[in-house]
Amino acid sequence: MPPDWRQGSQLELWQSLVHDGERQCGIELGESVQSYLVFVLMRYLRDGALAAHVLALDWLEASERNGPARADALRDVGDRCLLIAGRFPGLAERRHVGADYFSRLGCGAYLGVAEAARAGYSALFAELARAFQAMVRVLDALPRRDPALLPRAWAEAGGLQGRRH
Repeated sequence: MPPDWRQGSQLELWQSLVHDGERQCGIELGESVQSYLVFVLMRYLRDGALAAHVLALDWLEASERNGPARADALRDVGDRCLLIAGRFPGLAERRHVGADYFSRLGCGAYLGVAEAARAGYSALFAELARAFQAMVRVLDALPRRDPALLPRAWAEAGGLQGRRH
């Protein structure tokens, strides 16, 4: 029986969920990838406009920037693609794109961050790009039925619902 996800700090809850997702998939993300995934979940917890972004356009705009602004914008594209690919795959179908569209776009965005960023940041995002599909699988394994596990903005956006477990 899974632990009670409603007890503990927000960080502890997301860490527990990600650990459980890893176990369910038989995947070990590694500390840096796992920590980043928890960070993404916490960062976008209240992003009610996740589905409103046209991520290909966001990627093109990011590609026109230079230096840290480019890396930050590409990171945002990659993060949003990761969440959509892992938590809301039905969005690809509704947008008439293939199932792997957001995964490829997000992985490419993370590779772009790796190219545009300074050394330490670059290494992390190269690792995240390599682990992108594994992170998608872990996100997909997270519970979906308990509204306490979904940010209110996501739950209210009915159209963001992914596969049901």
